[in-house]
Amino acid sequence: MDRLTLVIGNKNYSSWSMRPWVLLTQLGISFEERKLRFDSDEWDAGIGRWSPSGLVPVLWRGETAVWETLAIMEALAEWFPDKGVWPADPGARAFARSAAAEMHAGFRNLRAKMPMNIRASHPGKGMTPEVRADIDRIESLWRHARSRFGSGGEFLFGGFSAADAMFAPVVMRFATYDVRCGSAVARYCEAVRAAPGVRAWIEGALAETEFVPEDEPYAEPPRP
Repeated sequence: MDRLTLVIGNKNYSSWSMRPWVLLTQLGISFEERKLRFDSDEWDAGIGRWSPSGLVPVLWRGETAVWETLAIMEALAEWFPDKGVWPADPGARAFARSAAAEMHAGFRNLRAKMPMNIRASHPGKGMTPEVRADIDRIESLWRHARSRFGSGGEFLFGGFSAADAMFAPVVMRFATYDVRCGSAVARYCEAVRAAPGVRAWIEGALAETEFVPEDEPYAEPPRP
Protein backbone atom coordinates (compact mmCIF):
# COMPACT_ATOMS: atom_id res chain seq x y z
CA MET A 1 0.00 0.00 0.00
CA ASP A 2 1.18 3.53 -0.77
CA ARG A 3 2.31 5.63 2.17
CA LEU A 4 -0.39 7.72 3.82
CA THR A 5 0.11 11.46 4.34
CA LEU A 6 -2.30 13.41 6.53
CA VAL A 7 -2.40 17.16 6.01
CA ILE A 8 -3.51 19.03 9.12
CA GLY A 9 -3.66 22.49 10.70
CA ASN A 10 -2.58 23.68 14.13
CA LYS A 11 -3.06 20.99 16.76
CA ASN A 12 -4.20 23.51 19.35
CA TYR A 13 -7.07 24.80 17.23
CA SER A 14 -7.94 22.38 14.41
CA SER A 15 -10.68 20.13 15.71
CA TRP A 16 -11.29 18.62 12.26
CA SER A 17 -7.61 17.79 11.87
CA MET A 18 -7.60 16.17 15.29
CA ARG A 19 -10.19 13.58 14.38
CA PRO A 20 -8.41 11.53 11.66
CA TRP A 21 -4.98 12.10 13.24
CA VAL A 22 -6.16 10.62 16.54
CA LEU A 23 -7.93 7.75 14.79
CA LEU A 24 -4.87 6.81 12.73
CA THR A 25 -2.58 7.06 15.74
CA GLN A 26 -4.85 5.23 18.15
CA LEU A 27 -5.45 2.35 15.72
CA GLY A 28 -1.76 2.00 14.89
CA ILE A 29 -2.03 2.96 11.21
CA SER A 30 1.25 4.41 9.99
CA PHE A 31 1.16 7.83 8.29
CA GLU A 32 3.25 10.90 7.64
CA GLU A 33 2.04 14.19 9.12
CA ARG A 34 2.22 17.41 7.11
CA LYS A 35 1.15 20.46 9.11
CA LEU A 36 0.18 23.75 7.50
CA ARG A 37 -0.09 26.37 10.21
CA PHE A 38 -3.10 28.65 10.00
CA ASP A 39 -2.56 32.29 9.06
CA SER A 40 1.00 31.66 7.87
CA ASP A 41 3.15 31.74 4.76
CA GLU A 42 3.35 27.94 4.77
CA TRP A 43 -0.46 27.75 4.66
CA ASP A 44 -0.60 30.19 1.75
CA ALA A 45 2.13 28.31 -0.10
CA GLY A 46 0.90 24.78 0.59
CA ILE A 47 -2.88 24.64 0.83
CA GLY A 48 -3.45 24.79 -2.93
CA ARG A 49 -0.96 21.97 -3.43
CA TRP A 50 -2.32 19.69 -0.74
CA SER A 51 -6.05 20.32 -0.47
CA PRO A 52 -8.64 20.13 -3.28
CA SER A 53 -11.15 21.95 -1.03
CA GLY A 54 -8.72 24.53 0.39
CA LEU A 55 -9.36 23.11 3.87
CA VAL A 56 -7.82 20.56 6.23
CA PRO A 57 -7.69 17.67 6.93
CA VAL A 58 -6.79 15.84 3.74
CA LEU A 59 -5.50 12.28 3.59
CA TRP A 60 -3.30 11.28 0.65
CA ARG A 61 -2.64 7.69 -0.38
CA GLY A 62 -0.13 7.92 -3.16
CA GLU A 63 -1.76 10.17 -5.76
CA THR A 64 -5.25 9.77 -4.29
CA ALA A 65 -6.63 12.50 -2.02
CA VAL A 66 -9.52 12.04 0.40
CA TRP A 67 -10.87 15.16 2.07
CA GLU A 68 -13.60 15.79 4.65
CA THR A 69 -13.29 13.91 7.91
CA LEU A 70 -16.06 11.36 7.48
CA ALA A 71 -14.84 10.52 3.99
CA ILE A 72 -11.36 9.95 5.42
CA MET A 73 -12.77 7.63 8.08
CA GLU A 74 -14.76 5.64 5.54
CA ALA A 75 -11.67 5.33 3.34
CA LEU A 76 -9.69 4.03 6.32
CA ALA A 77 -12.42 1.49 7.09
CA GLU A 78 -12.20 0.28 3.48
CA TRP A 79 -8.40 0.20 3.34
CA PHE A 80 -7.88 -1.30 6.81
CA PRO A 81 -10.90 -3.56 7.46
CA ASP A 82 -9.19 -5.32 10.37
CA LYS A 83 -8.42 -2.16 12.35
CA GLY A 84 -11.89 -1.62 13.82
CA VAL A 85 -12.50 1.84 12.44
CA TRP A 86 -16.21 1.25 13.06
CA PRO A 87 -17.77 -1.22 15.54
CA ALA A 88 -18.15 -4.78 14.26
CA ASP A 89 -21.73 -5.21 15.48
CA PRO A 90 -24.18 -3.95 12.82
CA GLY A 91 -26.43 -2.19 15.33
CA ALA A 92 -23.52 -0.50 17.05
CA ARG A 93 -22.02 0.44 13.69
CA ALA A 94 -25.29 2.07 12.56
CA PHE A 95 -25.47 4.07 15.79
CA ALA A 96 -21.80 5.04 15.55
CA ARG A 97 -22.12 6.27 11.98
CA SER A 98 -25.27 8.22 12.81
CA ALA A 99 -23.68 9.88 15.85
CA ALA A 100 -20.55 10.71 13.86
CA ALA A 101 -22.63 12.27 11.08
CA GLU A 102 -24.62 14.27 13.63
CA MET A 103 -21.35 15.60 15.03
CA HIS A 104 -20.11 16.43 11.53
CA ALA A 105 -23.23 18.38 10.59
CA GLY A 106 -24.49 19.74 13.89
CA PHE A 107 -23.73 21.32 17.26
CA ARG A 108 -22.94 24.63 15.58
CA ASN A 109 -23.62 26.69 18.70
CA LEU A 110 -21.10 24.69 20.73
CA ARG A 111 -18.51 24.91 17.97
CA ALA A 112 -18.99 28.67 17.54
CA LYS A 113 -19.11 29.70 21.19
CA MET A 114 -16.58 27.18 22.53
CA PRO A 115 -13.90 26.81 19.82
CA MET A 116 -11.28 24.16 20.47
CA ASN A 117 -8.28 25.65 22.24
CA ILE A 118 -6.37 22.96 24.09
CA ARG A 119 -3.79 25.32 25.61
CA ALA A 120 -6.38 27.64 27.12
CA SER A 121 -8.58 27.63 30.20
CA HIS A 122 -11.82 29.63 29.98
CA PRO A 123 -14.19 28.29 32.65
CA GLY A 124 -17.77 29.26 31.95
CA LYS A 125 -17.04 31.16 28.75
CA GLY A 126 -19.37 30.63 25.82
CA MET A 127 -22.19 28.99 27.75
CA THR A 128 -25.58 30.00 26.35
CA PRO A 129 -28.93 28.20 26.39
CA GLU A 130 -28.29 27.07 22.83
CA VAL A 131 -24.83 25.74 23.72
CA ARG A 132 -26.28 23.99 26.75
CA ALA A 133 -28.83 22.28 24.48
CA ASP A 134 -26.01 21.06 22.23
CA ILE A 135 -24.12 19.73 25.25
CA ASP A 136 -27.22 17.98 26.60
CA ARG A 137 -27.73 16.25 23.25
CA ILE A 138 -24.09 15.14 23.10
CA GLU A 139 -24.23 13.78 26.63
CA SER A 140 -27.42 11.89 25.75
CA LEU A 141 -25.73 10.33 22.74
CA TRP A 142 -22.74 9.29 24.82
CA ARG A 143 -24.82 7.80 27.62
CA HIS A 144 -26.95 5.87 25.16
CA ALA A 145 -23.94 4.49 23.30
CA ARG A 146 -22.15 3.51 26.50
CA SER A 147 -25.17 1.86 28.11
CA ARG A 148 -26.22 -0.05 25.01
CA PHE A 149 -22.93 -0.88 23.30
CA GLY A 150 -20.02 0.06 25.55
CA SER A 151 -19.69 -2.92 27.87
CA GLY A 152 -16.54 -4.18 26.13
CA GLY A 153 -14.34 -1.23 27.03
CA GLU A 154 -14.09 2.40 28.13
CA PHE A 155 -15.22 4.03 24.90
CA LEU A 156 -18.61 4.66 23.28
CA PHE A 157 -18.75 1.23 21.64
CA GLY A 158 -16.24 -0.58 23.85
CA GLY A 159 -13.06 -0.25 21.83
CA PHE A 160 -11.88 3.04 20.39
CA SER A 161 -13.54 3.78 17.05
CA ALA A 162 -14.16 6.57 14.57
CA ALA A 163 -17.07 7.74 16.73
CA ASP A 164 -14.72 8.45 19.64
CA ALA A 165 -12.36 10.28 17.30
CA MET A 166 -15.26 12.41 16.06
CA PHE A 167 -16.14 13.47 19.59
CA ALA A 168 -12.57 13.86 20.90
CA PRO A 169 -12.52 17.64 20.20
CA VAL A 170 -15.71 17.98 22.25
CA VAL A 171 -13.89 16.34 25.15
CA MET A 172 -11.15 18.97 24.70
CA ARG A 173 -13.76 21.73 24.79
CA PHE A 174 -15.33 20.36 27.96
CA ALA A 175 -11.91 20.64 29.64
CA THR A 176 -11.12 24.13 28.33
CA TYR A 177 -14.48 25.61 29.29
CA ASP A 178 -14.92 23.52 32.46
CA VAL A 179 -18.21 21.99 31.37
CA ARG A 180 -19.72 20.07 34.26
CA CYS A 181 -20.95 16.61 33.33
CA GLY A 182 -22.60 13.66 34.96
CA SER A 183 -20.41 10.93 36.38
CA ALA A 184 -20.76 8.53 33.44
CA VAL A 185 -19.91 11.25 30.93
CA ALA A 186 -17.01 12.45 33.08
CA ARG A 187 -15.56 8.92 33.14
CA TYR A 188 -15.85 8.71 29.37
CA CYS A 189 -14.07 12.05 28.98
CA GLU A 190 -11.26 10.80 31.23
CA ALA A 191 -10.91 7.66 29.10
CA VAL A 192 -10.69 9.70 25.89
CA ARG A 193 -8.07 12.07 27.32
CA ALA A 194 -6.04 9.06 28.51
CA ALA A 195 -6.08 7.30 25.12
CA PRO A 196 -2.52 7.28 23.72
CA GLY A 197 -3.55 8.84 20.41
CA VAL A 198 -5.36 11.66 22.16
CA ARG A 199 -2.51 12.22 24.63
CA ALA A 200 -0.07 12.49 21.75
CA TRP A 201 -2.24 15.12 20.05
CA ILE A 202 -2.58 17.10 23.29
CA GLU A 203 1.19 17.06 23.77
CA GLY A 204 1.63 18.43 20.26
CA ALA A 205 -0.95 21.15 20.89
CA LEU A 206 0.71 22.25 24.12
CA ALA A 207 4.05 22.53 22.33
CA GLU A 208 2.69 24.98 19.75
CA THR A 209 3.20 28.72 20.23
CA GLU A 210 1.22 30.20 17.34
CA PHE A 211 -1.56 32.63 18.30
CA VAL A 212 -4.42 32.81 15.79
CA PRO A 213 -6.72 35.70 16.76
CA GLU A 214 -9.85 34.36 15.06
CA ASP A 215 -9.58 31.19 17.15
CA GLU A 216 -8.99 33.10 20.41
CA PRO A 217 -12.23 35.00 21.16
CA TYR A 218 -11.61 34.97 24.92
CA ALA A 219 -7.92 35.84 25.08
CA GLU A 220 -5.76 38.90 24.70
CA PRO A 221 -3.07 38.63 22.01
CA PRO A 222 0.36 37.86 23.50
CA ARG A 223 2.66 40.82 23.94
CA PRO A 224 5.72 40.96 21.68
